[in-house]
Amino acid sequence: MTIDNKFDLKQIVYLRTDKEQLPRIVARIQIGQLGLLYCLNQGITESWHYDFEMTEEKDVLMSFS
Repeated sequence: MTIDNKFDLKQIVYLRTDKEQLPRIVARIQIGQLGLLYCLNQGITESWHYDFEMTEEKDVLMSFS
């Protein structure tokens, strides 16, 4: 089996829909039926996301809306 993860552990990422564009760190990667899930930490908050929800680049225009 080959696993093609788009993001790596300890990588800083941003959520495309986060108006504050807070940096998050990839803490865990889980293999599920629908694909890879990434556990992201921002401070003490932890959340799970698919790769299409994430980006490596901060969207500065999003933080102005």
